[in-house]
Amino acid sequence: MRFGEMIPGKAYRVVDENVMRLNAFFIFMIAAASFVIGFGLRKFELLPFFVGVVWLNFIIGLFVNMNHAPTIFISRLILGKKIKTPIGAIQKKFAWGLGLVLSSVILILSLFLVTNPGLFNLVCMLCLICLGITFSEAALKVCVGCELYRYAQEFNLISKPKPEEKPNCMGDSCNV
Repeated sequence: MRFGEMIPGKAYRVVDENVMRLNAFFIFMIAAASFVIGFGLRKFELLPFFVGVVWLNFIIGLFVNMNHAPTIFISRLILGKKIKTPIGAIQKKFAWGLGLVLSSVILILSLFLVTNPGLFNLVCMLCLICLGITFSEAALKVCVGCELYRYAQEFNLISKPKPEEKPNCMGDSCNV
């Protein structure tokens, strides 16, 4: 399954920056709600449901079709015909992959948290990391996953694109 779409004038797949930022806001709100309910009210049994929504969103976006992921679908509906700001899809796919890994770990640990309160600090820390990452993207236009993608290229952990295929980041914040 392809992530993003081809548009005339670009040699690489793109996604809409505005949709991705609104998507990050929705994930932030779900994470914030789960943080308050799980850690503020100590209702650990509800955490897997909230985290499961985020996890399922990443699964659908990465393995089915990005446009069918619930938060992307809602974001596109809200933004409608607003002028699109294309950014490179490859680094966003990498970021979503990291989001899937993080949400998978949190989901698994939150299932055990119900019976093992000793996992509280670890799950709480991972939730705070998730909140920080989604806030930085939604509010500050800084995609942590995109930055990690750039570092992975610099350290030759992943291949670098051809110069004519170098996609841009949110707000042109990085030189991928």
